[in-house]
Amino acid sequence: MDVTDELLPHVALSRHAHNRLGLQRTDEAWLEERWADPATRVLVVAGTRLRVLGGEVPLVPAAEAPDGTRVLLGETDGTTWFASIVAPEAAPGDPEEWVPLRGLLPALPGRPELAPLLFHAIGLAEWHHATRFCPRCATPLVSRAAGHELRCPRCDRAQFPRTDPAVIMAVRHGEELLLGRQPRWPADRWSTLAGFCEPGETLEDAVRREVDEEVGVRVGEVTYFGNQPWPLPASLMLGFVAHAETREIDVDGAEIEAARWFSREEFAAAVAAGEMQVPRGVSISSSLIADWYGGPLPGSD
Repeated sequence: MDVTDELLPHVALSRHAHNRLGLQRTDEAWLEERWADPATRVLVVAGTRLRVLGGEVPLVPAAEAPDGTRVLLGETDGTTWFASIVAPEAAPGDPEEWVPLRGLLPALPGRPELAPLLFHAIGLAEWHHATRFCPRCATPLVSRAAGHELRCPRCDRAQFPRTDPAVIMAVRHGEELLLGRQPRWPADRWSTLAGFCEPGETLEDAVRREVDEEVGVRVGEVTYFGNQPWPLPASLMLGFVAHAETREIDVDGAEIEAARWFSREEFAAAVAAGEMQVPRGVSISSSLIADWYGGPLPGSD
């Protein structure tokens, strides 16, 4: 079976990318004009959580948005988008209505055009939450450039959002796929392997090292698959197909507690029987598995 882009959930993030309007971030008059436009919409972020009402993330007019750190997200189809980052205690409504981004991932394929905006908003909210003081003099930082810069009012040192590169890989041997599970996951959850790139390391070598460290399998050829922003809290997931040269598994017991090879028949049977849960939604891990499987994953609508 052939797998087209329509069956690869992570592709939605690039297909529906918004214009980030980077040149407008320091134009205060333009920002105020856009904020006053009744057509402008705002995503409200409480700390690093989003509100969900009736299964949807509310998109409010700027006039109804609570006061907070104002962040320009950009524009789609003539609509300007902002985020307003507020303290959790200032969030409107019931605290139970506010959920982390991970809780929304399974629902995002139904509104793929929102995914890039949500990832952008949460990524900046996570950065604002973690980067509150100047690393040089410990002075509280001040938001600038429509939320995309934090500057120290004392020593004038600027901080900018950072992204950590991480590799995620579908390890294959012949027609089989290697999946693993972490100790903290539910007992039936399995996924592709992943890990962070270390300083001075190529992405391909990061794939080989992580697979060897986590499951003791030696990898030879590594081919690029695609990438996905992953603001949990600040990663860029770089997907690869890794071709294994050995099959013997020796899990490290720390990052990975169990791993095994699956044929397509074994994989489909385990998912259909409810014995195994695999990534869904816009996750690039889901795309990597679907690409190997050759079609929609079992149980997909």
